[in-house]
Amino acid sequence: MLTYRIELVRDDNGTFLATCPDLPEVTTFGEDEREALIHVEDAIEEALAARMAKRRDVPPGCAATASPHVRLRLQTEIKVGLYCSMRDAGLRKADLARLLCVHAPQVDRLFDLRHASRLDQMEAAFRAMGKRLAVGVEPQPRP
Repeated sequence: MLTYRIELVRDDNGTFLATCPDLPEVTTFGEDEREALIHVEDAIEEALAARMAKRRDVPPGCAATASPHVRLRLQTEIKVGLYCSMRDAGLRKADLARLLCVHAPQVDRLFDLRHASRLDQMEAAFRAMGKRLAVGVEPQPRP
């Protein structure tokens, strides 16, 4: 899973400040640690979406052993992986649309982190770039 290390700092007013060293634009807070973790996950997704929209690099994240960390949704990981693969191949969205024989808005949705893209569409996009999407299953860590 796509994982980012975060820093949680208790503020002088009792709230928790949450930042992400790999994404300096991510700064949020919560009334407690749990709420700060929820907010920082959303902030990381927004930062990744903004970087993708501006065609900027996306940091690869860290090992899930970093503490504390946030693991992003699987769909986010797939979409970020597609974006990075497209950039590594030197392609633009228009190129991917031509490879898939679809219209530009359909390709835009493949990169929209808030849009629930179908898995077969994501697989087709990877396949068009000579890649194969692989998914794994891991044991759930116990609290």
